[in-house]
Amino acid sequence: MTQIPSQITRTGDPRIRIALCIFAALAIVPPLLNLAGLDYYTSVVTRMMIYAIAALSLDLILGYGALVSFGHAAFFGIGAYAALFLQTRGITDFFLHLAGASLAATAFALVTGAIALRTRGVYFIMISLAFGQMAFFFFISLSAFGGDDGMSLPRATLFGQDLLRSEITLFYLVLAILVVIFGFLCRLTRSRFGRVLIGTREDSLRMEAIGYRIMPYQMVAYVISAVICAIAGVLIANQLQYVSPTLSSWQRSGEFIIMVVLGGVGNLVGALAGALLTIGLEEALARFSEHWKLWFGILLLAVVLFSPGGLTRLVERIGGRVSGKGDDR
Repeated sequence: MTQIPSQITRTGDPRIRIALCIFAALAIVPPLLNLAGLDYYTSVVTRMMIYAIAALSLDLILGYGALVSFGHAAFFGIGAYAALFLQTRGITDFFLHLAGASLAATAFALVTGAIALRTRGVYFIMISLAFGQMAFFFFISLSAFGGDDGMSLPRATLFGQDLLRSEITLFYLVLAILVVIFGFLCRLTRSRFGRVLIGTREDSLRMEAIGYRIMPYQMVAYVISAVICAIAGVLIANQLQYVSPTLSSWQRSGEFIIMVVLGGVGNLVGALAGALLTIGLEEALARFSEHWKLWFGILLLAVVLFSPGGLTRLVERIGGRVSGKGDDR
C-alpha cells in the first residue's frame, strides 16, 4: 500500500484556539453594537462573515490544491441567482435555496472542472477566468432577472417564518454556517483526502509516481469549493436583498484571492481572518479617503513583501519571539 511522504503530510499548527476566539468575538458583536447605538454595523459584520465563507472555499483549492482560480466568483453568482430564481418561482425556503444553489454549482463545477483540471499553472488561471466570464455574461443576458442592472428579492423564509427579516437572526445564521463550514474544512484538510491534496500541491509528479491519481482528488476539492462558495452566494443575496452580475465578475474573484493572500495561503484561519480584515479595512478606509484602494494596495504590497505567509504568519512569528521560542520554521 502506497504511503504519502511524511514531509508533505505535515499540516502545521491547527490554530483552533485562534478560530474559536474569532468566533466568540463575532458572537458578541450584535449586543455590543446595540449598546453603542451602532446597529447598522451588524449588517457590515454579516457581510464580512459571508465573504469569509467564500474565502475559505477558495483557500481549499488555492492553498491546499495549488489551483489559482480567477473564476471562483462564478459560483458566488450561481448561488445568488439560484436563490433569485427559486424566489421568483414561489420557493421561499432558505434550505431549499441552499439545495438548489449546491446542485447548480456542482453541475457547473463538474463541467468546467473536467476541462480546467487537465491544465496546470497559468493555463488553469486563464481557463478558470474564461469560464468565470462566461457565467458573468450569461447572467447579464438574463433580461428576466434584470440583465446588467440586476434584480431585488425578498429574504427567504426560515422554517416557514419570516425570521430572516431580522438582521440579528440573519447574523447568527451566517455565523452558524461559517462555524460549520470552518469545522468541516478543518476535518477535511486533516483527513487522508486532505493529505493527498497537500501532496499534489507540494509535488504532483511524486504523488503520481507513488500511485495516486491526482485528478479525482482535485475534482472533488473543486466541487466542494464550488458548493461552499455557492452557499455564500445564497447568503449574500439574502443579506443584500439584491442580485446582479457583478457578484460573479472577475474582479470579485480577485477580491477573494486578495483575502486569502492577506490572511495566509493554505491556512484556514488565515483565509477567515483575511476576509474579515479585508472587508473591515474597506469600510474603514472608505470613510477617510476616496482613494482608499491606494492605501489598501500599499498594505497588501507590504504583507506580500515582508510576510509572504500572510498576516497570521506574521502574528505567529511575533508571538514566537515574545514567548522566546523564535521562528523554528
